[in-house]
Amino acid sequence: MGIDPVVLFFVFGLLAGLLKSELKLPPALYETLSIVLLLAIGLHGGVELAEQASPALLGQSLLVLALGVLLPVLAFGLLRGLRFDRVNAAAVAAHYGSVSAGTFAVVVAYLAAREIFFESYMPLFVAILEIPAILVGILLAKGISQDTDWKELGREIFLGKSIMLLLGGLLIGAIAGKEAIKPLEPLYTSMFKPVLAFFLLEMGLIASGQLGSLKRYGLKLAAFAVIMPLVGALVGAMLARFMGLSLGGTAMLATLAASASYIAVPAAMRLAVPQANPSLSLTASLGITFPFNILIGIPLYLAMAEQLIAWGL
Repeated sequence: MGIDPVVLFFVFGLLAGLLKSELKLPPALYETLSIVLLLAIGLHGGVELAEQASPALLGQSLLVLALGVLLPVLAFGLLRGLRFDRVNAAAVAAHYGSVSAGTFAVVVAYLAAREIFFESYMPLFVAILEIPAILVGILLAKGISQDTDWKELGREIFLGKSIMLLLGGLLIGAIAGKEAIKPLEPLYTSMFKPVLAFFLLEMGLIASGQLGSLKRYGLKLAAFAVIMPLVGALVGAMLARFMGLSLGGTAMLATLAASASYIAVPAAMRLAVPQANPSLSLTASLGITFPFNILIGIPLYLAMAEQLIAWGL
């Protein structure tokens, strides 16, 4: 099977940006595309959550919450080993403990195109993984500090766009149920891939602008931005096998653990740790890790899941 066309849209945007093309999407269109994607992911997850809610799912959610705490700690240790200062190491680590909704949308399309089953309540795990890494990142950066405006930070975390859209979609889907939601099904079926394609075109253009920062931050940052997704994917895949997820679910949780936030966490870190350099985080997460996951990582994580299952894990 050839390269998925939605991935080619990302490559097209990346090349257009690197060639200094005049191609640009209107900012309002990018906002609209991200809103539609997040709502669609939430709605689909909510519909399935209504049918599959159980004590077992609650237990899985708690394990995923623990994963959201572990990943930034691992990332922080790796960054400190590479001689990054504490504040910037903590800020970057928070991005890698959280998740990329764009990467999740791509892995959904990737598995669906190959007709690989995955647990359809996975969007719940996306919402769960958004939050703990931010709190861990703040604690790693400065500990419990009196000057932290926790009320404002809480608003940024829990009322931020990505969390609100995901949770809103989940609630609407769960309350309405499968039959009532049918008129909106095209949002996460026939419309999903065209919307994702235009979203990835814009993400390619944005990512191309971040690659120039590598001249300043060098090979250490690039090495981290490739090594950490591999570490995260292995941890996520092992947890998925422990949870008894399917092949698709294992590949998906591995992909979530390998991804890095470039929407929710940058906003929260800007508020909580203003002394951190945001260029480090965005260069790593958006300039390197996002393209790596889209072009190489997702097929690799599926192969990893297949191998773990073959080994009986």
